[in-house]
Amino acid sequence: MKRAIRWGLSALAWMVALGASAQEVTLKFHHIWNTQAMASQRVITPWCDKIAADSNNRLKCQIFPAMSLGGTPPQLVDQVRDGVADLIITLPGYTAGRFPMMEVFELPFMTRSAESGAQAAWDYLQKHALKEFPGTKILAVWVHDQGYVHTRERPVRTLADFKGLKMRAPTRQTNKLLSKLGATPVGMPLPAIPEAVSKGVIDGFLLPWEVMPSLRLHEMVKFHSETDAAKPALYSAVFIFGMNQAKYDSLSPELKAVIDRNSGLALSKQIGQIWDDSKAAGRKAAVDRGNTFYTVPASELDHWIAASASLYDEWVADMDKRGANGKVLLQDARDLLAKYGGK
Repeated sequence: MKRAIRWGLSALAWMVALGASAQEVTLKFHHIWNTQAMASQRVITPWCDKIAADSNNRLKCQIFPAMSLGGTPPQLVDQVRDGVADLIITLPGYTAGRFPMMEVFELPFMTRSAESGAQAAWDYLQKHALKEFPGTKILAVWVHDQGYVHTRERPVRTLADFKGLKMRAPTRQTNKLLSKLGATPVGMPLPAIPEAVSKGVIDGFLLPWEVMPSLRLHEMVKFHSETDAAKPALYSAVFIFGMNQAKYDSLSPELKAVIDRNSGLALSKQIGQIWDDSKAAGRKAAVDRGNTFYTVPASELDHWIAASASLYDEWVADMDKRGANGKVLLQDARDLLAKYGGK
């Protein structure tokens, strides 16, 4: 009798193990971009293809582009936490003030490249900010490449040119930057920009080049003010690639290993490189249309840096009020950027 019970238990364990090894999972991947966007074609689809190949097609993505699973871009952080979506990519800054730790990389003139910023942001996240994302396993974090000024009716060449302009920015810190520079900030997620420009709700926007062609934004503005490469980026924004923690926990060890091999510092760096490499292709559409370009010289940017310098002190004070040491956090972010060659 005991032998039969032992055999039965062994058989049951073998069947459970067999079931785990044969586990097939389809992950709902929800994000903000349309299918023509660089992020869709060079980040999301290749990542999904990679995990499918590495798992012998036992891990697959069902991709929902352009918010087609429902809700709004600011709700993505809750959708992945609550399991409405299994995977998301979004900007934490869409929910102003909710993820203040990571805002340090959105301060003006902080980063020099997406590659170095991505690596610094990953290390910083592990040390300081994972608690900001309960119920979510962060697979990668990065910043975009240099963000520039794009306007409809008149170019921005000096600090004084911002006065009277209604400008879109993606995050709280970048909206604060616009205020310091003299513009009127209008916060909105990426998908809302085309309608806002066409209806005259905004006079222009801050964006990196990569996303412009997919929304045909180069056709809605005439002027592009880029910044001297001798200075750090005017602004950048933080992205997170998140997975529902419970969904990850439900995977077999083999499938967890596939996710683990395709996430982390290496993935963050790779995505940062993709963003850096995207500038030329994104810019070409505006060049081909005959739009007007201007490079703001370093001497003029010094005025912009001085006008926005207080944002660092404000962020430090905000962190202090939240019980963290803002000065230490800011210095750690700067040290990490320097470590990866970005400051």
